[in-house]
Amino acid sequence: QVQLVESGGGLVQAGGSLRLSCTASGRTFGRYTMGWFRQASGKERKFVATITWNGDTTYEDSVKGRFTISRGNAKNTVYLQMNSLKPEDSAVYYCAACIEGRDSTKYYNYAFWGQGTQATVSS
Repeated sequence: QVQLVESGGGLVQAGGSLRLSCTASGRTFGRYTMGWFRQASGKERKFVATITWNGDTTYEDSVKGRFTISRGNAKNTVYLQMNSLKPEDSAVYYCAACIEGRDSTKYYNYAFWGQGTQATVSS
């Protein structure tokens, strides 16, 4: 059974940091492009960042320079370091594994999803 589990969310003041983790099990995700998406209450799910199996990264414009996506040595763990957080970063953050060869900035190209972790940034 394929499973992605996120952790690390919480409540932080504006300007603070959070580090989200995503651990995959059930299959080897080392060759998958992995992504982070977020969904604010009442809004659609949006792309945040993605990382390929060989470490190439892509970021949504509003998080560039503040967020960093990375993979653990075992490749089945993905991290999202979030610095200089703003209230508009508040959302449920989801980790997902992309279907090979698809545009990894589009949520509908992802085959596996975690349950999400809430990050709330107070002003």
